[in-house]
Amino acid sequence: MLSQPERTSKAMIASAHELATAAGLAILKKGGNAVDAAVAVGFALAVVHPEAGNLGGGGYMVVRMADGRAKAFDFKETIPAATKLEAFPDSTKPYVGFKTAGVPGTVAGLAMAHKRFGKLPWATVLEPARQLAERGFPSSQRMEIVLKLQAPVMKDFPEAARIFQHGSDKPLRQGELLKQPDLAATIRRIQKNGAQEFYEGQTAKMIAADMKVQGGFMTLDDLHNYKAIEEEPITGTYRGNRILTMPPSSSGGFVLLEMLNMLERFPMELGMEGSSASKHLIVEAMRRGFRDRLLYAADPKVAAVPLDKLLSAEYADREAASIKAHPGITPAAELPNLEGPATVPAPWADSPHTTHFSIVDQDGNLVSNTYTLGNFYGSQAIPKGTGVLLGDMVGTIASGAKAIERSGGRASGRPAKNPLTPGTRLVSTMSPCIMIRPDGTPWVAFGTPGGATIPSTLLQIVVNLVDYKMPLRDAIEYPRIHEGFSPDRIESEPGALVRDVADKLTAAGYQIDKRLRSQGDVHAVAIEEKTGMRLGWSDGRRGGRAGGY
Repeated sequence: MLSQPERTSKAMIASAHELATAAGLAILKKGGNAVDAAVAVGFALAVVHPEAGNLGGGGYMVVRMADGRAKAFDFKETIPAATKLEAFPDSTKPYVGFKTAGVPGTVAGLAMAHKRFGKLPWATVLEPARQLAERGFPSSQRMEIVLKLQAPVMKDFPEAARIFQHGSDKPLRQGELLKQPDLAATIRRIQKNGAQEFYEGQTAKMIAADMKVQGGFMTLDDLHNYKAIEEEPITGTYRGNRILTMPPSSSGGFVLLEMLNMLERFPMELGMEGSSASKHLIVEAMRRGFRDRLLYAADPKVAAVPLDKLLSAEYADREAASIKAHPGITPAAELPNLEGPATVPAPWADSPHTTHFSIVDQDGNLVSNTYTLGNFYGSQAIPKGTGVLLGDMVGTIASGAKAIERSGGRASGRPAKNPLTPGTRLVSTMSPCIMIRPDGTPWVAFGTPGGATIPSTLLQIVVNLVDYKMPLRDAIEYPRIHEGFSPDRIESEPGALVRDVADKLTAAGYQIDKRLRSQGDVHAVAIEEKTGMRLGWSDGRRGGRAGGY
């Protein structure tokens, strides 16, 4: 791995796969902008990184153009109209299969962003992905490893097993050529007929037909009715730096801004980065932010999220006032009651198996995009003839709801009455971010997978960059912690809490959970302040590649 970030003069892309990064760069070199490249990368990851890259899932994108225009695109999956919770058996195992698929939003979301900001023709920006699917590419070591994990489940799904498991439970080996002719044909139809082909054309009909055969919930009407949403990003500041991120249905965006608002009330001085005082402040901000996630996260169509309150200075002052400056002074057990919900599973529990990419182009336009299939390879279901893996987020929500039933507890999130309300968006912590310097110049686009840990990871990236003056690579590679309103258990990556710091936190009443081996997978691009050079770094935790020209 490189010891320093990629550094180039014009443009930079960071993604989970070098071939997807290359696809985006090829579009930039043809005269495309960052949004054109984002469409190319998004489609290419569906081909070369199918564990999470997708056409059959959903996610979020934040765009900030060089002229200051900024938009957020919500293309999260929605719940099919016929979905019934009682159709899912009571099980502690993750649900897979056609019933677990939400109505996909990725194609609609990428198309909406392209229509708003793209320069090159739609067919042009999809061509790198089509060629990768048609001609094939060598399977990676990571693909082999993940497919081995999936083999016991994927073998029961003929289309997925045929493509990825030699028709049974024998995963592709590293170096084997993976061709996906059905997916190539699907991309070609979308190139020729536009994004609506996926929702109204032959592809939609193939999805709906196999759904019916396989007992799934999604219908042609569900696909016809899907709409991506263009909206304004929510914004906050941290020590003068402006952060743009996703509004609800994302819950991660407002939680991140809340936590930063609290921390801004405390000195996070250079040299404090590994200290018990710093970790304590970060953990207590996390506790309060994640409490509010449990209380307020929702699709705004179902329940209003009080952003004005949660992101106000008065609210941050009040919450920060309940945090003492050091764990040696106020043990966690003696902290004020946070008046949070019962600690039971949320009905919209997140999956950590997601992916992110970030782009800066030659003009300084920035894109930050996070999208997902849910768990590795999503539902495992591929509607016959499409090559499109469908996500499993409906199953993830059903699993959370069933866990609540088993626990006898009340739903800790909203809406509590029916977490599978037809037509609603699947709430997520995914929260792509862009940060602008105090002087108004663009700084960094970044984001991460990681399920519930996403806001925690992003919080630490911002603190590392702003307070601890870390360069991009170090800010990303620095070990991480997470506290998700447990209420006093800190999950810790190796090296995140050295022994004396862990001892101090333990003495203060926290429990340290060291089972967390890896948190997140950040892909970031930045514009160097004095030179304007483009920097890029892909997290070493899962691999990937930043590249530019």
